[in-house]
Amino acid sequence: MPQPVPQPAPDPDRAPDAPASTAAAPAAEIRARALKLLSGREHSRLELARKLYRRGYPAADVDAVLDRLMAEGLLSEERLLAAYVAERLEKGFGPLRIRAELQAKGLSDAAIDPHLQLNDEQCLALMSAVDAGKFGAAPANDRQTLAKRARFLEYRGFPASLIARALELD
Repeated sequence: MPQPVPQPAPDPDRAPDAPASTAAAPAAEIRARALKLLSGREHSRLELARKLYRRGYPAADVDAVLDRLMAEGLLSEERLLAAYVAERLEKGFGPLRIRAELQAKGLSDAAIDPHLQLNDEQCLALMSAVDAGKFGAAPANDRQTLAKRARFLEYRGFPASLIARALELD
């Protein structure tokens, strides 16, 4: 009677549907996975690379595929920046928080700056709308309420100097 061939134990660090043989992962497979991720939403190069690395694809192959996708215009950090900034501003987030989130996605300040140009008046208008949406139009009448509003606006990513101005604390 023939002996059964032992199967390797599953790797707990590998994603369930990650390729079993990462050394032979073809560029077409990496490209298909990247395009599937990009079809859901825009990604930065760093974000997409991290997701592909987690699936066990070799770094050299991932970098080559990402270079090709950028050259073809399918992976665009400019599109990501424009869409992300517009979406986050629409949801009432301030420039400090948006900048921090974009930096976490691997984008540089030089790339972010052209898309995140808010003057103080625009920022104050956005902040007033966010504050009114959360706390109503009535002015704060005690220090505890003012502090609560200030913490909320700071969490949302607005500069402290503008928060003080908006809440008339200065």
